[in-house]
Amino acid sequence: MDKKVVKTSEIRIQIGLNADKMPVSLSWETEGQEGGKAQDSKALLLSFFDRQSKDTLKIDLWTVDMQVAEMDRFFFQTLRSLADTYFRATQNKELAADMQRFVQYFGEKTEIIPK
Repeated sequence: MDKKVVKTSEIRIQIGLNADKMPVSLSWETEGQEGGKAQDSKALLLSFFDRQSKDTLKIDLWTVDMQVAEMDRFFFQTLRSLADTYFRATQNKELAADMQRFVQYFGEKTEIIPK
């Protein structure tokens, strides 16, 4: 696999803080984004796997107006996506299925999906 960089791209994240240094606005944008406008968000989870230390470095932020029901939905969708990503990356059907079962349980417990 060729590892030569032929192009780079940038993702910009802007966080608006109130006087107490709590996030009140989150937005992100990429080069060439359709409409040229930043996307407003209420929460973000950003993880990096450090090449040298093999540790995961992460940033978790949410705005002060993020409701619990919204956080439940955000986590449900994120967990579902992580299970899918894990399967695509590893082809480990058994563990990915276990993760999806937990996602189903989480969705039912938070009443995002019916029991």
